[in-house]
Amino acid sequence: MDKDKLGEVSTLQNRVRALFSSQLLCVLSTYNQGQPYSNLVSFAETSDLKTLIFATNRHTNKYRNAMLNSDVAVLIDSRTNTDSDFHDALAVTAMGKVAEVARDDHDSIKQIFLLKHPYLKVFVNNPDSSLMIVKVQLLIVAGFSEKNIINFNAQI
Repeated sequence: MDKDKLGEVSTLQNRVRALFSSQLLCVLSTYNQGQPYSNLVSFAETSDLKTLIFATNRHTNKYRNAMLNSDVAVLIDSRTNTDSDFHDALAVTAMGKVAEVARDDHDSIKQIFLLKHPYLKVFVNNPDSSLMIVKVQLLIVAGFSEKNIINFNAQI
């Protein structure tokens, strides 16, 4: 990859990183039996943007859907519900595979999640709760005047 292209990717990743760190909630979309299903969930991200983390109760449709079909989409955006959104809002769709956090990684993933959401400690520690990770394969970055893609599968 040439130097200019690396700079563009780095700048775009910094914009995405800033958006992710400024938002507490995202829309998680799962799929089951021919039907899409979306939920508002709290999330955290790793610094490389390749992993998103959320917590859910194991007795929910989103958990069941994720266990049946690991393909998910996550929408994170900067809406403020003002007129300026039509010029300034940024939305990122993260597409990837979801899985329950492995026992070996549980403590480190939980730490990342609770650093962003310390008020969810009781929920995360509930035996019926599960920490989930989305391994991001593609980020689609869109505003009203732009669209960019970060494809983690294509990067070296």
